Amino acid sequence: MTARLPWPLAYTVSGDDCTTPMPLGYDAPLAEAVGHLAELGYDGVEVQVRETGADAAEALARTVEAVGLRVLGIGTGPVAAQDRLTLTDPSPDVRRHALFRLLGAARLAGELGVPVTLGQTRGTFLPGLGDLQRIWAERAVEHLAEEASMCGSRLLIEPQSRANTSLWHTPGEALAVIDSLGAPAGLVLDTHHLDAEGIDATQAVTHHARVTGCLQLAAPATRGPLVLGDPRLPALLQALHSAGFSGWLTLEHTQDGDSPRAAARSWTALTDAAAVLARPVPPISPRPTNSSF
Repeated sequence: MTARLPWPLAYTVSGDDCTTPMPLGYDAPLAEAVGHLAELGYDGVEVQVRETGADAAEALARTVEAVGLRVLGIGTGPVAAQDRLTLTDPSPDVRRHALFRLLGAARLAGELGVPVTLGQTRGTFLPGLGDLQRIWAERAVEHLAEEASMCGSRLLIEPQSRANTSLWHTPGEALAVIDSLGAPAGLVLDTHHLDAEGIDATQAVTHHARVTGCLQLAAPATRGPLVLGDPRLPALLQALHSAGFSGWLTLEHTQDGDSPRAAARSWTALTDAAAVLARPVPPISPRPTNSSF
């Protein structure tokens, strides 16, 4: 583990199948990104993929492990962000293609023995179609969860803000879907999306840590790199520890035009917060008594 943190610390990176690096991840080809992140002290990466399947698992693992890191999770954001494929598209062909891509990512995750995450690829409702689109998404997610489980992976659903998707904005809404599935599944909690929905991240972590596989972190308001001295960070780490969190942490934020610097800033801010949390509280000295009383 990264010094001072009891959980693996990852950074978002883009797989080699992405058309461009994801804006919330390290802005470099995969091999270059993992090399820099290893030098900074990260434990692993969360790899965003667009169309990579199980046959790419060996090459992906070799690239990441060559520098001493691990793949901790497989993300699917580029399926929607780069190819505009979603599970709620009015076109049956587009929905079928979106699910095909997601199933491929689940098989890749299974080969690597890590979870696969689902965020914005679930899509956005159109006027008058919402009820039908919800059914399409729920059926597809059930299929995806079953495929992930059969392949040795596990689906993690990320509650996201209304700006990203029409479905499952809060942990409670996502958990209702998870409870309806016939296969194991869990949550990804993202501080940016929780903030956007007016949900206190520390309370969300406290209530849902045991079903959460990953916590994604970014600075509040800016969604940029973490800031040294952010008073929220020790509270989040304490909540994770107290609630029995056993997943991993991922830095997922904008890069401010300089990924090496952004990754270094976030690593320093988070490990500093862990050090503050671990620092023993000095005992309170007894107040001197007045001998005249």
